[in-house]
Amino acid sequence: MRHKLRDHMISLLFLLPALTLLMIFVLYPTLSTIKLSFHSWKGIYGVPQKFVGFSNYVKVLTSDTFWNAMLNSFYFMMGTFFILMPLSFGLALLVTSRLRYTGFMKTMYYLPVMLGTTTVALMWKCILDPNAGILAGILNSMGLEEYIMDWLNTPTVNVWVTVLINEWKFAGYNMLIFVAGITSIPEITVEAAMIDGCNYWQRLRYIVLPLCKNSFKIFAILGITGCLKVFDIIWAMTGGGPNDVSSTPGVMIYQFAYTYKKYGRSAAIAVLLLIMGVTLSMVCNRVLKQENIY
Repeated sequence: MRHKLRDHMISLLFLLPALTLLMIFVLYPTLSTIKLSFHSWKGIYGVPQKFVGFSNYVKVLTSDTFWNAMLNSFYFMMGTFFILMPLSFGLALLVTSRLRYTGFMKTMYYLPVMLGTTTVALMWKCILDPNAGILAGILNSMGLEEYIMDWLNTPTVNVWVTVLINEWKFAGYNMLIFVAGITSIPEITVEAAMIDGCNYWQRLRYIVLPLCKNSFKIFAILGITGCLKVFDIIWAMTGGGPNDVSSTPGVMIYQFAYTYKKYGRSAAIAVLLLIMGVTLSMVCNRVLKQENIY
């Protein structure tokens, strides 16, 4: 019993630095944000916070701007599952195949991930410029001038353009998630299927996809939480405009805190995103739970 207690104490001692960092940088800020969401505060040091109850939540949930921002986040989710997921999985199949130059392909596909968000935003803003952009020049040369528009200032269009650029940037990162799942499949399993006469599509359907379920789960959780809190790519490309039509909850959190000085309202949005993110992550974890089939 004494040895067991000593082992537990030693284990706790090794975990103490990580637990300390977790409490300082995760638990305390989360609890402080929840507390702030029930108060009104302009962010001025020394000025006391005024308790307002659920007023911040009511104002957020009855705001058309918030629901429009949630709709834009939903657009990002649609892009994640209907564009990014098949694209990333297809790239993973390609780079794990026995084709030549797969190492070069991995580097090229991952290259956009290494670029900073601001760099990507400025690059694509130049490409999409309706007056001097490369895209406008290509359309002009093809006689398709009627399709030239101000892509980043047209409602709904600007959101979808940003969604597509976001998928282009993160396709390589998510490719690695699926590569990890595909390469973890025992070769003996694939070889046995080939001996039994399974063609490529049968192996993909009955072996690769089921055994990559954990990879799809990780992708889904990261995708959903990332879409809920998306901020940088929208802020760098559209700033949430024009007139907040391309705003997201992440942009609203920033604007309410640092532009309008309504820190309580900003905290309420953050808490709502936290609840939605945790709930959807738990649903994904349950739906995509992989059984031990070995």
